[in-house]
Amino acid sequence: MTPEQLNIYAELAVRQGINVQPGQKVIVRGPVDAAPFVRKAVEKAYEAGAAHVMIDWTDDDLLRIRMANAPEESIDFVPQGYVDDFIGTMEEGGAMLGIYAPKPGHLTGIDAARIGKYFQALGKAMRRQRDLQQASKTSWSMVMLPTPEWAAVVFPDLSPEAGMTKLWDHIRYITGLDQEDPIAYWQEKVEQIESRAQWLTHEQFLRLHYTGGGTDFSLELPRGHIWVGGRLTDANGTKYLPNIPTEEVFSAPVRTGVNGVVKSTFPLEYSGQLIEGITLKFQDGRIIEASAEKGEAALKEMISADDTAQFLGEVALVPQDSPISNLNIIFRNTLFDENASCHLALGSAYPLNLQGGQEMTREELAEHGLNTSIIHVDFMIGSAELDIDGEREDGTRVPLFRNGNWA
Repeated sequence: MTPEQLNIYAELAVRQGINVQPGQKVIVRGPVDAAPFVRKAVEKAYEAGAAHVMIDWTDDDLLRIRMANAPEESIDFVPQGYVDDFIGTMEEGGAMLGIYAPKPGHLTGIDAARIGKYFQALGKAMRRQRDLQQASKTSWSMVMLPTPEWAAVVFPDLSPEAGMTKLWDHIRYITGLDQEDPIAYWQEKVEQIESRAQWLTHEQFLRLHYTGGGTDFSLELPRGHIWVGGRLTDANGTKYLPNIPTEEVFSAPVRTGVNGVVKSTFPLEYSGQLIEGITLKFQDGRIIEASAEKGEAALKEMISADDTAQFLGEVALVPQDSPISNLNIIFRNTLFDENASCHLALGSAYPLNLQGGQEMTREELAEHGLNTSIIHVDFMIGSAELDIDGEREDGTRVPLFRNGNWA
């Protein structure tokens, strides 16, 4: 990554991603391996007028050391001071930029129960953060950086140097950094996504029916549901782009209205572990059977995070004919793979997917059919075989997807 590329990417993340406003506090969460980019993002935040930038450093290697060696009685310890500082900044309207430099499977070989215990404790401690993000109370965004470990997984036949170069080239293409004006590129792109979301919201389909690629199920949508895509708007009216890149339009299903079988079509990287070949059977919303060809113990830990982790919180539509999908590469990273494939999410729903939902309590959201949980995990089910129909109140069906693309 050249200094100029670093500069443009940081500018995009700060100006188009979290869209920092003068006088706003900012949290930048980033890995120590990506320190040059983290520093550049902080610089851009201050240039945009940030009052203060809080740095939340992460280190996958240190996390592995802890998961492997910490005493069992302390594996679920989360410092309260950290929680208070992070959530307190967000409650004051602070923006949050998440910078990720993946090391796929970096916790492979560690006892899944120990990993699950830690991430359940972290999820509970940071639940208020998830609530603020999912209600769009303040701006937040996520961006990705290449790592040698990630490049080796995506391009195993290339040398480390060639793999990093190719991965970075793909990231530049996917994020629009190769465009003459990346910010203008995203403004035009999100307008197209928002138009599709507005149409779906207007239609107010009662159910969606999925068939193909081993998936055969239906899900009910709540009355007054909202489809969202592209930009979001925070409590102060600031528009921001939560994911760079993004291709999806998404909404929330009725918690108890999901029935049938879904089969994943991409690997899932969850809490440092790889899960592949997921098959889930739903009845009245709850998972009644769950299996995976690889990483089944991690899958079982994930869906037992709390009493509601076995219900769906999100339904997202993404065409096969999209920039990421057309690369025909499995990135083994959810932020990229979910924007190449239709997907679902286990766990909590976004309150912004329901009329008036952003002002509702968890109990009120549940009364309207939305799920709440300490997890929100996307998994991909899209394929060139997938067909989706929207069912209206009168029972008529409208083709939405055929062979993986918008009909």
